Amino acid sequence: MGSVASERTVVGWAARDATGHLSPYTYTLRNTGPEDVVVKVLYCGICHTDIHQAKNHLGASKYPMVPGHEVVGEVVEVGPEVTKHRIGDVVGIGVIVGCCRECRPCKANVEQYCNKKIWSYNDVYTDGRPTQGGFASTMVVDQKFAVKIPAGLAPEQAAPLLCAGVTVYSPLKHFGLTSPGLRGGILGLGGVGHMGVKVAKAMGHHVTVISSSSKKRAEAMDHLGADAYLVSSDAAAMAAAADSLDYIIDTVPAHHPLEPYLALLKLDGKHVLMGVIGEPLSFVSPMVMLGRKAITGSFIGSMDETAELLQFCVDKGLTSQIEMVKMGYVNEALERLERNDVRYRFVVDVAGSNIEEEAAAATN
Repeated sequence: MGSVASERTVVGWAARDATGHLSPYTYTLRNTGPEDVVVKVLYCGICHTDIHQAKNHLGASKYPMVPGHEVVGEVVEVGPEVTKHRIGDVVGIGVIVGCCRECRPCKANVEQYCNKKIWSYNDVYTDGRPTQGGFASTMVVDQKFAVKIPAGLAPEQAAPLLCAGVTVYSPLKHFGLTSPGLRGGILGLGGVGHMGVKVAKAMGHHVTVISSSSKKRAEAMDHLGADAYLVSSDAAAMAAAADSLDYIIDTVPAHHPLEPYLALLKLDGKHVLMGVIGEPLSFVSPMVMLGRKAITGSFIGSMDETAELLQFCVDKGLTSQIEMVKMGYVNEALERLERNDVRYRFVVDVAGSNIEEEAAAATN
């Protein structure tokens, strides 16, 4: 099944400080453990969280930092106790790469809620080494945290599903919002929001995209297949849509009022928060009390849910909408993402970027 290799040197693109600028960085990976797989990175999606982390927006960044947590690659080596994967398998690696395996969430197979989870980058692994992400030539990961990409799903298309896709699939499943005929709202039409529209439509839902302006109307309805489009600043339209939605998937990663959207929910409707927001949100309690409405949150998805979502996408013929870039363009891509200038997810062609050569050129 492949030999256990010693420590290896790899090249990634790392941020060195809170400017968030990435440049080639050479470092070593941990020794391959008995249950580890060594993955040659093929593609890696770019998530808004990569900006937060690279620029220390959350106040906990450690440098040098190699971002990237929507990773698809080929297994090139396996440890002697690996049973899930074989050399040559195409696998995905998402937001977390470790957990305690003993707590209630871990035993319930929702390890993303483990208090001792290990992030795929900007964290410390069990051996004391910093974790580094998928903007790199190679990763080593425990077999539990690598999910096989099913046949019928292009690897570059799979990358955004490992974060953006499963982030919307998980709450719909957990909260029992999978039945055909439900009416859902998708607040924000970025990387996560566009997958929200696609997944909800594939489940047979009537989908309303909610945005702050009308500029994405054609994209939402003509290209993504949304059934309705609601501009949040249009008071008359918002009033007409009151009490019409079973749920709202809120993907907005910035401070925003909740009350206008809570008014759109039916009795027992759910407002699911997904955007990482560093300041408190507020609402008056009657907005939830008088409709028995719920404000809740959800964080990515489990490894089991990720595998389910990937197969769901194959079965339903779903794909993400991506713009492929080379690693040398990653800083421009991050800047464009910060301006919301992408439809809808950047994916870095890591294997096609010759990052080892670029690193060597940078040191000469």
